[in-house]
Order: sequence, then structure tokens, then C-alpha cells
Amino acid sequence: MAQEKTYATGKRKTAIARVWLTPGSGKVAVNTQDVAAYFGNIYFEPKLAKPFAVTNTTDNYDVVATVAGGGKSAQVDALVHGIARALQELDPEMRLPLKKAGLLTRDPRAKERKKYGLRSARARFQFSKR
Repeated sequence: MAQEKTYATGKRKTAIARVWLTPGSGKVAVNTQDVAAYFGNIYFEPKLAKPFAVTNTTDNYDVVATVAGGGKSAQVDALVHGIARALQELDPEMRLPLKKAGLLTRDPRAKERKKYGLRSARARFQFSKR
């Protein structure tokens, strides 16, 4: 039996995570580094464990991912989105618990564009009457 690899893409703001799931022992590698080494000291562990906890597949799959764009926090969210989509691809019965946990919905919030005549998206230059 060949190794069953599953691929999915996760996105958040401008961060994009390409995720490959293989049956394994629960190791997570991001951009060829250990997840703790790559993300450093931010609150990633509970977030990364959530898709596996919701589907009761903790320590069943190894994750290999490449992330690009955005900041570290957006990259973590993109990685979680990609893992959830890969789990759904692997087993369609996992869709309902992942959907109820809100892990399959791509977070649409992104930076608002700057408008002409303004200092930023909504901030205006100071008005001077005289």
C-alpha cells in the first residue's frame, strides 16, 4: 500500500499555506523547519491542534507545509485552514465537524485599500478652516 498523500491550500489575508498530509505520527514541518522553530514563541499550538482535535485524528497524520506571504499570525491561520481542508479531502465524513468548528471557512478580512485624496483607507488629512 502506497503512502496516501493529501494536498490542500489554506489562505488568510495575504498568507498562503500549501499543506500535504500523510499518515504518520503527528509531526508538523513548515518550510522544512520544525513548527516551533519556524513560528517561534507565538500562540500556535492550540490553533494547530484544533482541526485534529475536532476530527479525533490527533497524532495520526504528519503535516508538511510551505507558507508564504503575510505575517506569522496570518500564516498560522492559513496553515490551520489548509489542514482542515486536507482532512476534509481525506475523509468527507470529517466535513461536518470541521464546518461546525468554523475551520473550513476562509476568513475574508483583509486590509482595506487606500482611497485617493485620503491619508489611508479612511483617515483624512486634518481640516483647517483658516
